[in-house]
Amino acid sequence: MKKIIIKNEDETKAFGEKLASRLKKGDILALVGDLGTGKTALTKYIAKGLGIKSEITSPTFTIVREYKEGRLPLYHFDVYRTGSVEEMYDLGYEEYFYGDGICVIEWADMISEIIPEEALIIAIDRGSTPDERVYRCNFDIDSLNG
Repeated sequence: MKKIIIKNEDETKAFGEKLASRLKKGDILALVGDLGTGKTALTKYIAKGLGIKSEITSPTFTIVREYKEGRLPLYHFDVYRTGSVEEMYDLGYEEYFYGDGICVIEWADMISEIIPEEALIIAIDRGSTPDERVYRCNFDIDSLNG
């Protein structure tokens, strides 16, 4: 796992936009972290980096929100309230995961059994200051070929 220290919101924005510039059709980004660690904030900056102008909010009660106005479609999942993997099957998650866009999944650890092996994973922890976050990634952002 590659460890990245994010000191503040500006660095979250820079990381999210850089990541977005390297994502390609079919990429799945699995976000893991406690409540309030910035999963939705990171998603917001990924969306911005994709050219999405819509306001990004957590899709907690709808499970997935679709944003299609950017460079690639963004499918933003929040599976925190998902009762089981069966709900993901009922939703038709495969069409999103293996479709024409990018999937960002908040609380991905709750559905780990259906997260593809090739998914990009970012585990987010709080850092040593209130604004600092520690990203542990299973990829090197500079090696992504967007």
